[in-house]
Amino acid sequence: MSERGLILVVEDEKSISDLLRLYLQREGFTVHAEFDGFGGLSAARTKHPAAVVLDVGLPGMDGTEVCRQLRDEGNWVPIVFCTARDDEVDRILGLELGADDYVTKPFSPREVVARVKSLVRWAGLTSGDSPVLVHGRLSVDSTGRRVFVGESELSLTATEFDLLEHLMRNPGRVYSRDQLLADVWGYASAVGTRTVDVHVAQLRSKLGDDSPIRTVRGVGYACEVEPS
Repeated sequence: MSERGLILVVEDEKSISDLLRLYLQREGFTVHAEFDGFGGLSAARTKHPAAVVLDVGLPGMDGTEVCRQLRDEGNWVPIVFCTARDDEVDRILGLELGADDYVTKPFSPREVVARVKSLVRWAGLTSGDSPVLVHGRLSVDSTGRRVFVGESELSLTATEFDLLEHLMRNPGRVYSRDQLLADVWGYASAVGTRTVDVHVAQLRSKLGDDSPIRTVRGVGYACEVEPS
């Protein structure tokens, strides 16, 4: 396996799969390809990839069901959905199932690679001088990438974790959606700002009353400053 890790590509169109393999390998990744949902699910369970590029419209079992089963099993490998269906319902559905990012066909393979690199980079980061961030009953272990509310551990996607950690590292600072796309996702897109809103909504749902995320109308989001 390469130093950068294994990327699982689950795509039934061989030409697209081969193109993604070529571009990912150029960036130093090892690539394993599957061409249907059942094979993709099995490979995600057994090969422990650093990230998964997952087509939605797969034969046998579609990509959303593959993602749902992995998340239900507690497998939070970063997932980038690829689909030909470019509408808001599908995009939000994919993220609510636990996908970390979303691209629509036709896409540039460079764009997919950039998003994979961003997810793998964030997932592999360790903290600097403050490995544990605390806000009330909420604690974020940056080194172990674990989140607790009181004694209860929460299951977050890689991107949900990265977004929460980023906001908590800079309490009181207000970030625009474009800034968060650049800082957390590693790219900027005016069309993709809805992605930030969906991830924030998912975080708030999981954190409940312990969520420190504040909406700043007309601007973006911030982590509340904990009272002294």
